Amino acid sequence: MRALVTFVYLFLYTPIALVVLASFNSGRNASEFTGFSTQWYGRALSNTFLMDALRNSLIIAFTSAALAAIFGTMAAMGMERLGPRVRAVFEGLFAAAIVVPGVVIGIATLVALVEVFGVVNPMIAVIWPGDQPPKFALGYGSIIAAHGLFTMALVTMVVKARIAGLGRDTVEASSDLYATPLTTFRQIVLPQLMPSILAGFLLAFTFSFDDFIIAFFVAGSNTTLPIYVFASIRRGVTPEINAIATMVLIASLVLILIARFLMRAKATAN
Repeated sequence: MRALVTFVYLFLYTPIALVVLASFNSGRNASEFTGFSTQWYGRALSNTFLMDALRNSLIIAFTSAALAAIFGTMAAMGMERLGPRVRAVFEGLFAAAIVVPGVVIGIATLVALVEVFGVVNPMIAVIWPGDQPPKFALGYGSIIAAHGLFTMALVTMVVKARIAGLGRDTVEASSDLYATPLTTFRQIVLPQLMPSILAGFLLAFTFSFDDFIIAFFVAGSNTTLPIYVFASIRRGVTPEINAIATMVLIASLVLILIARFLMRAKATAN
């Protein structure tokens, strides 16, 4: 059993270690290590196209994660007020949104957006007073909407697990002391949920920043960092691509570790 587990871990993490090692290759051929160098990190950070794609990914990831944190928290709190049967239905729907393959979500989102644009744009053209009415199209908004809906399920499940562990005694005591529901939420419930909300935000940010499949379908003319990397790989793998992958890997691991630390710290405190 130990040998099997060891083989599985080696199979999973050896390719990642090779990518990190190849990012320090002094030669241009990523498959042949000729010496140690950090030049490709400098070239990657000075690449204007790469920096534009990175900026797009950061804007999309932050916006979609913020929306997911807000609406995911609202959904988790609303689900706690439902009956057991209705709650089970919504829990199944949120779980399905997490396990459904990204290609299915991407195609479904693309079809839905195209149909909506086909109805809304002619209506805007009719009521718009000018000669050039605005048009909805694929771009920032479509990626943020797709990522926000997908990652909202993650935030909902994280926050819901935290709500399930909260006791009702403090909330009831606050009501007994004539606190309004808004005051109870702001001073009692929200501080206890904040670590889980932040953890859900970081997870949503990571998933949105790393996503390629869904963004590929709904990005339109915009380019995110994963899309840029995919387009570059089609022309050949270079140490610059490995350097980009290494930096994204480190950033993702840091965010995930922070999220886990926040969740564990709050669980330990309780």
